[in-house]
Amino acid sequence: MTPDAAMRTREPLPLTAVTIDDRFWTPRRELIRTRTLRQQERQMRRPGQQFDALTLTWRPGDPHEPHIFWESDVAKWIEAASHCLATADDPDLDRAVDEAIELLAGAQQDDGYLNVYFTVVKPGQRFTDLRDAHELYCAGHLIEAGVAHFEATGKTRLLDIVRRYADLIDTVFSPDGPCAGGYDGHQEIELALVKLYRATGERRYLDLSRRLIEWRGQQPYYFELEFQRRGTPGYFGTTLPRRPEATRRFREYNQSHQPVADQAEVVGHSVRAMYMYSAMTDLADEYGDDRLLQAVQRLWANLTTKKLYITGGMGSDPSIEGFGPAYDLPDAHGYAETCASIGLVQWAQRMSNLTGHGHYIDTLERALYNGVLSGASADGTHYFYGNPLASGGTVARQEWFDCACCPPNLARLISELGRYVYAQGPNEAVINLYVAGTGRFTLTGGEVTLRQDTRYPREGHLAVTVTPAGDEAEFTLAIRIPGWSRQPAITVNGEPVHQPILRDGYLTLSRRWRAGDLVEIDLGLEVRRTWAHPAVASAAGKVALERGPVVFCLEGVDHDGAVHNLALPRDVPIRAVPDERTGVVTLHADATADTTAGDQLYVSHSPGRRSTALTAVPYFSWANRGLSDMTVWIRDGGPSAAPAPTAPASEHGESPDGRS
Repeated sequence: MTPDAAMRTREPLPLTAVTIDDRFWTPRRELIRTRTLRQQERQMRRPGQQFDALTLTWRPGDPHEPHIFWESDVAKWIEAASHCLATADDPDLDRAVDEAIELLAGAQQDDGYLNVYFTVVKPGQRFTDLRDAHELYCAGHLIEAGVAHFEATGKTRLLDIVRRYADLIDTVFSPDGPCAGGYDGHQEIELALVKLYRATGERRYLDLSRRLIEWRGQQPYYFELEFQRRGTPGYFGTTLPRRPEATRRFREYNQSHQPVADQAEVVGHSVRAMYMYSAMTDLADEYGDDRLLQAVQRLWANLTTKKLYITGGMGSDPSIEGFGPAYDLPDAHGYAETCASIGLVQWAQRMSNLTGHGHYIDTLERALYNGVLSGASADGTHYFYGNPLASGGTVARQEWFDCACCPPNLARLISELGRYVYAQGPNEAVINLYVAGTGRFTLTGGEVTLRQDTRYPREGHLAVTVTPAGDEAEFTLAIRIPGWSRQPAITVNGEPVHQPILRDGYLTLSRRWRAGDLVEIDLGLEVRRTWAHPAVASAAGKVALERGPVVFCLEGVDHDGAVHNLALPRDVPIRAVPDERTGVVTLHADATADTTAGDQLYVSHSPGRRSTALTAVPYFSWANRGLSDMTVWIRDGGPSAAPAPTAPASEHGESPDGRS
C-alpha cells in the first residue's frame, strides 16, 4: 500500500481560515494567550528548569538534574504559542518563541540529536532505554512544534531543526539500523511524523511512522531484548520494581503486548494509548490500511462502551495512570488525566474525518467541555493533573508540577480550537462544533464562508449564514446534530425543514446556495438525567445531570451539608438559570438529605429525611471557589410518581445520551 491510497473523507480547516468570536470560547482562548502561556514560560524559565537545561551547562553533582522529558514541555508551549500567533499579532510572544527556538538550536548536536538528558546526564547512552526514557516522545513533541510554528508563521528555523533530528531517527530506526525493530516507550512520535510528512511531502517520515507502529508488539519483545543488552533497570526500573513478575501487565502498560492491528481492548497508560490510536488512524488513512482501521474501530468501541468516564476522562488506575477492567470507573480515586482527555479529542477528530461519522465528535465534545476544560482554573494559572469525579474537599489545582505535561498540553489544545470546529470534503462544508465565528472553505463549487451565531452551550440555538465568494455556489452543508438532540427544529431561510436528511449524525443540506442564505437549528437543549451501567460500582444507585455537552456536579460550597448525602428525586423538575461565572447555566432542584439524631455511628432504624435545595454547576468549573467536597454522581432519590417512558433509540446509532 502507498500513501496515495488515503481514505479520509474530510480534513480540518487551517487555523488561518477560522475566526472565533464566541462568548464562551473567546475569553478562554484570550486567557491562554495573555496569561496562561506567560505563566507557563515563567515556570520553565526558573533557574535550573526547562529553559536553563537547554543551555547544556549542567554538570554531574549540580542541582536540578535535567529531566528526561523537559524538551516536551518546551515543545508543547511553543506549539500553543504558535497556534496563537497564527490568528493574533503578538510581538512579545513571537520574540519569546524565537528565543526558545534558539535555545533548542544551541542544544542540538552536530548529527541532529536533540535531547538534554542524554547529552549531559547520560552521554553515550542514546536510544538504549526506549522503554522508559521518553527520547522519541520528546522528539515527537518537538516535531509537532516545528510543524505548528512553520504553519503559523512561515518561519523554517524550528522546522529545519526537527527535520535534522527526524532524519537521524530515520537512520537509527531503519530496517538495518542499530535500533531496527525498536519503538517508542511513550508513543507520540508516530503521529508527529505523519504531520511532518504532510507538511513537507517527504515520504520517509511517513514510512518511519509506519515502521514504529508495525514493529510494536512483535516477538521477541524489543523492550525485553533492550533490557538484556543494557544490563541496567532503566529509568523507571526502581519505580516499578515488580515488572519482572508482572510481565504481561507492563507490556500492556505501553501497548506493546501484541501487534497493534490485533489489539481489541484499551489497556495500559491512557495517554500513550490515545497518541498511538491517533497515529494508527492517520496511518490507516494514508495507506488505506483496512486492518488498522478495523483495529481503531474495535478499540474505540471498547473504550466508549466499557472504560470512559461520563466526563470524557479515562484512566481509572492511578498506579499506571491508565485503564482498569471494564466498568472499573471509581469516582474519587480514579485518574482521568487531563492529557488523556486531550488525546481523546485528537483521536476522535481523526476518526470522524476518516469515516465521516458525527458520533465521534459527540465524544470529542464531551471530553472537550468536561475532561479538558476542568484541567485549568478559571484564571488560567492553576491546573489539575488528574480529574476526579468526587472529592472530600482536599483536591485543589496546582500552579505547576514536577511532571508538567498537562499545563502546556491544555494550552496547545485550546489555542488550536479552530482546527476542530470545521472540516471540509471535496464539495462539502462541515460544522462539527457550535462556536460563534466564521470558517472559510475552498470547495470544488467555489470559495464559501460560513458564519455561526450561537450562545452555545448556554443556549441550543444555532444560526448559520452562507456567503459564497460569487453570487452562488452549489455544495453540501453538513451540520452535526448531537446524539442527545432528539427533535431538532430546523429552518432554511425561515422555512421549516419537515423531513431533514440526517446522515451519519449530520444534517445534510445539498443545494445551490446564495449569499445570505440562513440555516437555523434549535437543538432542544434540556437537562438530562443519566444513569450508568449497573457494573459501575461508584455510580450504583446514583444519577448524573447533563445539559448539552456539559456534565454537572455538586459542590459543598453551594450546600449546607455533605454533597454525598443529597438525593435527587426522579420526579422533581430541574431549573436551568443562566450563570455569568461559568458562561453556561446553574441547575436548581428540590432534593432531600438524610438526617439522624445524635452522634451514634450505627443505629437500628432508618434515618430521617429533610427537604433541601440542590445546586449543580458545570463540572469544568469546580474547585474555583476554595476547597469543597464535590460529586458528579448524585444519589438517586427514587422513581417518579409514574414510570418514566423508555428513551427512543438514537438516530445516530449510539446510546440515548449521544455516547457511542
